[in-house]
Amino acid sequence: MRTILDLKTADFDFFLPENMVASRPAEKRDHSRLLMLSRNGSMEHKRFHDIVDYLNSGDMLLLNETKVFPARLIGTKPSGGKIDILLVREIENEAWEIMCRGNYTGMITIGDSIRAEIWAEEKKKSEVKKFLRFRNIEYSEIKDILWRLGHMPLPPYIRRKPDNEDKQRYQTVYARNEGSIAAPTAGLHFTEELLMKIKDKGVLVKTLTLHVGTGTFKPVKTEYLKTHLMDTEYFEIKSSLIDEMRQVKEAGNRVITVGTTATRAVEGYLSGHCSVVNNNGSICGYTDVFIYPEYKFKVLDGLLTNFHLPRSTPLMLASAFCGLENILNAYEEAIAMGYRFFSYGDAMLIL
Repeated sequence: MRTILDLKTADFDFFLPENMVASRPAEKRDHSRLLMLSRNGSMEHKRFHDIVDYLNSGDMLLLNETKVFPARLIGTKPSGGKIDILLVREIENEAWEIMCRGNYTGMITIGDSIRAEIWAEEKKKSEVKKFLRFRNIEYSEIKDILWRLGHMPLPPYIRRKPDNEDKQRYQTVYARNEGSIAAPTAGLHFTEELLMKIKDKGVLVKTLTLHVGTGTFKPVKTEYLKTHLMDTEYFEIKSSLIDEMRQVKEAGNRVITVGTTATRAVEGYLSGHCSVVNNNGSICGYTDVFIYPEYKFKVLDGLLTNFHLPRSTPLMLASAFCGLENILNAYEEAIAMGYRFFSYGDAMLIL
């Protein structure tokens, strides 16, 4: 029997025709398709609004209410050349860690007049990180400028430029806390009306925050899973939520997380894979938990998730919950049935 010690990244590979990658969301959020996957491997094909039929009174549905900000900026170098920048996270001294191609460092112009400087630092052996600082604006102006000049950070497999529609659709209807550079995509399918139906059924709809960063979408480049290191991501969980989850499970009901990000927040905390920096009514900290097959879940009874990239950590997390063979069989079925994949694609509920 294989164990994590010899489980390879290549084991999580699969072939997906390029035309099955969704470049736009479904016209109506809750009209996306929903593949119901039992942990015993059986499957059903539904529409997303049918999810209410699979939730019971007393269950808890756990949402990630992070909000994506327009983290992608296009700068102009003094030479006139363009540079595409992704703001990864804000750091001290009003600067940002960024990702961009090429070796350029120096001044750039964003829009007509916003000046910024890019510089590089070697953080570890052969690991260089880049940073950006705005130069001619006040700190209080940065958020407004990002929403005016920035673009939503659509994943690179969506082969088109972001537009104004993405500022609304690449966002959950319950997004509250700004700070993500990618959407918690499983939640994109909910509408306010559907959430109300779920609450009216007696389901406890609760929220936490995990700001999606490089930890979620960083490619796994190592041959064996055991040598992959996750980047940390910031989370906030109300202290009372931990007791509420315990009460739900003691009553014989289920805790169902919406997305791998909500899963990583709660499982990262409960498994101790985190550093808590504040505990004043909320548990705040950073988690680097890597959930893969053989992980022992502390609270999870159900997972709502989208269809993920080959060899990705979200795919590994879903495989940990219901088994790699079940997941790959479900993906094969979804491809055969014409499901739409990745961020703007369809969903899967695993119970």
